[in-house]
Amino acid sequence: MSVRQTTADVVVVDYGLGNLRSVTRGLERAGADVTLSEDPAEFDAADGIVLPGVGAFSEGMDNAGPFREALVEQAEAGKPLFGICLGMQMLLTTSEEADHEGQGDAEGLDLIPGKNVRFSRDQTVPHMGWNELDVTRDHPLVEGVDGEHAYFVHSYYAVPDDEGATVATTDYGTDFASIVANDAGNVFGTQFHPEKSGETGLRILRNYVDYCLDH
Repeated sequence: MSVRQTTADVVVVDYGLGNLRSVTRGLERAGADVTLSEDPAEFDAADGIVLPGVGAFSEGMDNAGPFREALVEQAEAGKPLFGICLGMQMLLTTSEEADHEGQGDAEGLDLIPGKNVRFSRDQTVPHMGWNELDVTRDHPLVEGVDGEHAYFVHSYYAVPDDEGATVATTDYGTDFASIVANDAGNVFGTQFHPEKSGETGLRILRNYVDYCLDH
């Protein structure tokens, strides 16, 4: 009889833009064995990949350039890929942030078709603080977190081409997609920081670890 694996081997992509220490600590608390990696070749052996990120979209995509092909290949092969904050925005196709900064169209990973747009001038940016999650689509990542609160710091938000890609929304003057996922369900992201979101964030990270073990 085979023994079920109980610890997920998770690679956190180190491309120079990410809250790596707290993300790693959060994943370890959630039961993952974490490897910080600058080498796309290490993706193959992992049960899951986490793409963290803080900062500007264009800089993120520039820095992640060496990882782009490997990330897309792993995602298309069905490996669980979890983008956090900027990492979630990088899962989409484009971002207004590049235009806003005069950098033209910066191409995202295009694993979840859509664009990232800036909050309107009526709203204080960045959106910073605790806000509620309203789950709109069943997904293992959000088991047990509907109506809970998470911690956000961002000025742009994702607008997927397909409404079905939205897993949860949050109200900040407008309802925006705070969790997104592809059709297959293995590529997903949170606009908020689960590693800074207390018990709600830890639950999401545990859900991710469980998902990695089940896939």
